Amino acid sequence: MGADVLDPADRELAGQLRVAVMRLARRLRQEAGQPATPSQLSALAAILRGPLTIGRLAAVERVRPPTMTRIVAALEEAGLVERRADPADRRICLVSATEAGRAFAEETRSRRDAWLAVRLAELGPADRARLVSTLGLMEELAGDPLAAAPA
Repeated sequence: MGADVLDPADRELAGQLRVAVMRLARRLRQEAGQPATPSQLSALAAILRGPLTIGRLAAVERVRPPTMTRIVAALEEAGLVERRADPADRRICLVSATEAGRAFAEETRSRRDAWLAVRLAELGPADRARLVSTLGLMEELAGDPLAAAPA
């Protein structure tokens, strides 16, 4: 379905949802208090799920491989990831998180979760229940980047 045939109410809702999600994401990035870029944090989060090739990581993050190579280089320079040859095919490089990378991600996640938990505690029970009921739908809208990316 093309954008020109969308219901105006759906377009309006899409715009409102996009703005709300972007504002929340921006606040969470600010609360992380970390020097890493959003692209680096997103790549690190994907890498934490298991070692990935740069090509697969680029597909997951929906960027070009040269862009992902630069992101991984910055993470590697910071000591958050390491590259190693794939045991099955030594021509392929796998990127995995270091202990420092896992600790960094956990600290970032902890700061963000703490900020959000304080905000959630300010909501009444009915608002919290409404929010819980939308989580599954929001996950469905976002899709699983690892499931959607080609192998």
